[in-house]
Amino acid sequence: MRERYGHTATVLPHPHVLEPERIAAARPREPADEVLVGLHAKSLRANMDVLAVADVLAGRPGVRLWIDIHDEVFEPGNYFHDPETGAALQALAAARPNTELRVHPYFSDDELWDYLQTIDVSVLPYRFGTHSGWLEACHDLGTTVLVPSCGFYAEQRPVLEYAHDEAGLDRASLRAAVDRARAEHPLAQATLEGRLHERREVAAAHARIYAGVLS
Repeated sequence: MRERYGHTATVLPHPHVLEPERIAAARPREPADEVLVGLHAKSLRANMDVLAVADVLAGRPGVRLWIDIHDEVFEPGNYFHDPETGAALQALAAARPNTELRVHPYFSDDELWDYLQTIDVSVLPYRFGTHSGWLEACHDLGTTVLVPSCGFYAEQRPVLEYAHDEAGLDRASLRAAVDRARAEHPLAQATLEGRLHERREVAAAHARIYAGVLS
């Protein structure tokens, strides 16, 4: 923005996503030999490369993989209908050990929070993008996140990064990231006190920005 328009941006943290009660109730998980990794394909948004990421994770030693996808991907006539990718994910799940394809409607908020708190690791399969509210929810709950190198995901919170952008996926870096998550069980969970303090700071910053504009 400074280079193009001559103005300097104020960059503020993404606020917490969960209600304070859920943040306070979240608990760290005990280390285990096997980690439950969640790869949520949602409705196969254009910025995802789910198949390539799933191919690396499925059957990985020490990894139990859940691939979640919305049922509208399999509904003829639906805007998100993508039978080819859906069939490819079904075949992958059937062929690899410890891999399950879970087809369901959109989660409610509570269902999503329960899902994120159940898995140990959430992998964002994006090849382009900027930031993620999903990542913030994981931080509220203490779920480890594997993020791509595109965008600014790695700048949001403590995460594990792998190389993935519009040029393609670095499979070796994804294998290394998930192996590190399994071996180290990194935990970067928000505290309620920290999140509420941050929320007050963000609100105060917005007030200063708007007051400056009005003046």
